[in-house]
Amino acid sequence: MAKVVGIGFKDVGKIYWFNPEEFALTFGDLVVVETIRGLEIGKVIDEVKEVPDQELEHELKSVIRIANEKDIRHYNENEVKGQEAFLKTKEIIGQHRLDMKVVNCEYTLDGAKLLIYYTADGRVDFRELLKDLASVFRVRIELRQIGQREGAKMLGGIGTCGREICCKKHLREFDLVTMKMAKDQSMALSANKITGVCGKLMCCIGYECEFYAEAKRRLPGVGDIVKTPRCQGCKVISVDYLRGLIKTEGQDGPEVWTEKEVETIVSIPKDESEDSSDGSNS
Repeated sequence: MAKVVGIGFKDVGKIYWFNPEEFALTFGDLVVVETIRGLEIGKVIDEVKEVPDQELEHELKSVIRIANEKDIRHYNENEVKGQEAFLKTKEIIGQHRLDMKVVNCEYTLDGAKLLIYYTADGRVDFRELLKDLASVFRVRIELRQIGQREGAKMLGGIGTCGREICCKKHLREFDLVTMKMAKDQSMALSANKITGVCGKLMCCIGYECEFYAEAKRRLPGVGDIVKTPRCQGCKVISVDYLRGLIKTEGQDGPEVWTEKEVETIVSIPKDESEDSSDGSNS
């Protein structure tokens, strides 16, 4: 068993495991750790616990120290400098007429490195840009291309529901979302109905997929032949999975029944061939 502590670097971001050493850490404590980006301040999100060694993907780095007043002051100063660097970087990119969009700028805790996050449709030749940035900021520059979903998570925004987007509000990590999930929920498949501000499938499509999967196993599907109190063999023409209602077409015309009032006589096999061509949210 290995002793670990979960550290987060964003209000709603991925949680990383570190070796707590001998520090008595509790939820909300600020600590200084070394990451692949350099020295950073993180917050204890998951308190010290033990996990099986096989769950560790790589060797743990250790917590260096509990953040002191000097560390916190440097962090706050870097936040301000990062915003200034963001505006200046946008200006320089505009001068170079490069097809890229800067999303965020962050300094490491010691101020020795400036990380610039950007989105672009393809590869960007930023060699000349890098020279100009280095001459302006006079620190080590690291340009990192990120995906549209990661960009939306950094910038935030309002979704079609009228609320703050999930990845900024509460989702620490992205889950797989596929077109099949939208189809299973009978959602309108037009782009403006199922895509988020990032241009990818909305994360919330995955929230109810398990409910629909279970409901589809329990309820008859469209095309099935069922027995109802008024019909010995009616065809199902639509199903409301949320309310558990089945609409049938019989001799007396369309009728709506509850789940307890119908009995499946013939179940029509569902065509799974289209599943292999479903898009996914990557």
